[in-house]
Amino acid sequence: MAAITAKPFRLALLQLGGLTSSKSSNISIARKAVLEAASSTPKPQLIVLPEIWNSPYAVASFREYSEHVPKIGSTFGAEKEEGETVTALREMARSAGCWLIGGSIPQREASTDNIYNTCTVYDPEGTLVAIHQKVHLFDIDIPGRQTFKESDTLTGGKTLTTFETPFGKIGLGICYDIRFPEMAMIAARQGCVAMIYPAAFNTTTGPMHWTILQKARAIDNQIYVAMCSPARHPEASYQAYGHSSVVNPLGDVLVEADIGPTTVYADIDVDLLATTRRNLPVTIQRRFDVYPDVSKEFQ
Repeated sequence: MAAITAKPFRLALLQLGGLTSSKSSNISIARKAVLEAASSTPKPQLIVLPEIWNSPYAVASFREYSEHVPKIGSTFGAEKEEGETVTALREMARSAGCWLIGGSIPQREASTDNIYNTCTVYDPEGTLVAIHQKVHLFDIDIPGRQTFKESDTLTGGKTLTTFETPFGKIGLGICYDIRFPEMAMIAARQGCVAMIYPAAFNTTTGPMHWTILQKARAIDNQIYVAMCSPARHPEASYQAYGHSSVVNPLGDVLVEADIGPTTVYADIDVDLLATTRRNLPVTIQRRFDVYPDVSKEFQ
């Protein structure tokens, strides 16, 4: 298992409210929230936006709101054909002087015409440093309660995603990805200090599993886990659960929002992470002679 190399840092989760069918309005709301978070004291090093915040969270809307996402490494001002949300996210990161996990937006891949639920990450210069396409699509049918099928429009991603920062390595997932523990296992064994999931659980699945899934991923892998949701919107066809939160390696909820628009902050304590791994040394006690190491081919 890779050693954790990290420094303490402050994390901000932006539970955006007032989102509508207007992409430009949604971008303005996100920009204001990012800059307000960046001006807080102490200043966060990493800011996170929620899942599908620039578009209605509706299968019928994903293609209409989809945008071109350029390649990793593309810099501020260099890409003339990128989507307006990507350009805005670059500007937000630069203006804030922070690392920015841009939540997720619908992405259209020009070569295939596929639509993805995609998270982009930017450094403080506005350079695109990571892209995660939601691997596990949310296709459920709970009789009498909830039916939703992302695969009617979206294509699932095929790669796992981590990125390096000056304060540590971060793993990414999107919403439903948290239900598949292999992703967090692999990220932790690659040296990630945290798994972060832009997410939009609904009001059926949220009360059931939102917190317990974060605790499970955190305790099993002895890492920090965060999920960032949009705020509840009474007029929306899809009701997000809210409750953006951060869980530490012991399974303690450090901070949790309610359902309204807000920003929550958490200090990531790498000493606690090291102490947890020393006191409960599961990272060196796994029996790969009895069961396989799911991260082996990713090392």
